[in-house]
Amino acid sequence: MKQYLDLCRRIIDEGIWVDNKRTGKRCLTVINADLSYDVENGQFPLVTTRKSFWKAAVAEMIGYLRGYASAADFRQIGTKTWDANANNNQDWLNNPHRKGEDDIGEAYGVVARNWRCADGSRIDLLQQIVDDLSQGQDNRGEILTFYNPGVFDRACLRPCMYSHHFSLLGGTLYLNSTQRSCDVPLGLNFNMVQAYFLLAIMAQITGNKPGKVYHKIVNAHIYEDQLELMRDVQLKREPLPAPTFHINPEIKTLKDLESWVTLDDFKVEGYQHHDPIKYPFSV
Repeated sequence: MKQYLDLCRRIIDEGIWVDNKRTGKRCLTVINADLSYDVENGQFPLVTTRKSFWKAAVAEMIGYLRGYASAADFRQIGTKTWDANANNNQDWLNNPHRKGEDDIGEAYGVVARNWRCADGSRIDLLQQIVDDLSQGQDNRGEILTFYNPGVFDRACLRPCMYSHHFSLLGGTLYLNSTQRSCDVPLGLNFNMVQAYFLLAIMAQITGNKPGKVYHKIVNAHIYEDQLELMRDVQLKREPLPAPTFHINPEIKTLKDLESWVTLDDFKVEGYQHHDPIKYPFSV
């Protein structure tokens, strides 16, 4: 929470106003922020100065790992986060590559689980990483990336947290996640949970111990219509003790994660939080 609140204050104190073409709004912006999450010691980074809906964040990451291409699939597993971008983004609605209602195109997990190669072949990046890490191998190239500029025109949204680089040291798994752009009031509470979850679940299904996540944000911003709520409401609240996050120990393989896992296989205990804050969302 201290890292999160310090970044919010930094944006308000040091940020520069930038016009955002996609949303038509101004953003108060800083460049470069570094956060870390201690998965080994169970320091779950769930925001407490407002109610944070951690289940939707976990569901979205599971959808990425499964390679979901439809907002309907994301809804079925427990999150509506792709509804607006799939169905209310006018540029995407006019895109000839859009396949119909709820289609998100080649975005996020679709890219990683079915990477397009120059010769027309495809690569499952996640399966390769899981196979290596399960055998105790780290070739210093265990990178799960959602970022393929060659298919940006085939997706409703470019990836924000786009790269996850795993490193295995002495049986302990570490994660470096890179995010090009971050809506701090709305998105970061999701992204922190997702990065923590990703390391925790990858360590479990590859038989390694989890270490730390190092989360790099390039462009961190607060939209102009979010600023008052952040400055005058959320930052006035005192943070509460961190909760703990639990994963069903029966999840042992990538196939398990792909097939039978639901949100009932994850639990948060001791979550104390302030009232929700309804920040405006920009499509």
